[in-house]
Amino acid sequence: MKATLRQILKLKKEYNHLPFFDFLRDESLSARQRLEFYPCMAPFIMSFGDLNRYVMRLEPTSDAYQAMVNEHSYEDDHHWQWYLEDFIKLGFDRNQISSTEYLHFLYSDRTVVNRLLSHKLAHLIYSSSSIVRLAIIEAIEETGNVLFELIGKLAVQIEAETGLELRYCGEFHFSKESGHAMTCDHAMIAQIEMDEETRIEAIEKVNLVFVWFREWTEELLTYAKQNSNYSDEVLIPNLHKKMTLV
Repeated sequence: MKATLRQILKLKKEYNHLPFFDFLRDESLSARQRLEFYPCMAPFIMSFGDLNRYVMRLEPTSDAYQAMVNEHSYEDDHHWQWYLEDFIKLGFDRNQISSTEYLHFLYSDRTVVNRLLSHKLAHLIYSSSSIVRLAIIEAIEETGNVLFELIGKLAVQIEAETGLELRYCGEFHFSKESGHAMTCDHAMIAQIEMDEETRIEAIEKVNLVFVWFREWTEELLTYAKQNSNYSDEVLIPNLHKKMTLV
C-alpha cells in the first residue's frame, strides 16, 4: 500500500491548490460569502451516508480488510445530520420555496456533478476488493481533509462574529474525521501487502477519485460565484439554540 499512499498524498497536494480552495482562502470575501457553495453539495453529502451504509459496508465478513472498511463506514454514515444543522444555521432555508421547486433545484444541471459523484464512487467500490476499497476510502478522506481544514477556519470566524457554532463545518466534525481508514494510522495501512496487479488497480482508482472530486470542486465554485451577492445579515447569533440534531 505504500506506493498507493504516496500517490494519494501527491494528488492531495495538487488538489489543495485548485481554484475552489483559493476561493475559500480569499479574505476579501466574508466567511459567510465563502460558504455560499454549501447548498450545492447537498446531493452528495446527503447520499454519502448511503454510500457508507449500503455500498462500503458488507456484513457479516471474515475479511479483515473489509472489517476495517466496515468500521470506517460507521464513522461516516451519519454526518449528514450535522450538514442539515449548519444548513439552517447559515440561513440557507431563508427562501420559502415549495418542495417541488427545491426538488427541481436538486435535480437541475447546477448540481449534476454532485448527484453523479456518489454513483461513480459506488461503481468504483462495488468493483473493488477490500484492499482496494481501503485505498479508495483513503483518497476520499484526504479530499475531505482539504475542504474541512479550510471551512473549519471559516467556522471559527463566523462563531467569533455571530456566536453561531457550526458543527458540520467546524471543529466538531473535523475532529471526527480520522484522516485515514478507520482507527488505523498511515503506518499501519502502509504495511498492507499488494501484488502488482492490485497496486496498479488501486492507483488507477485513486486517480479517478481525485479527478471526480476536482470536477466536484469546479461545480461548487461555479455555484458560489453565481450566488456571490448574498448578504451576511441572515446570520442570526441565537439561531443555533433553536435546532440541534443529535
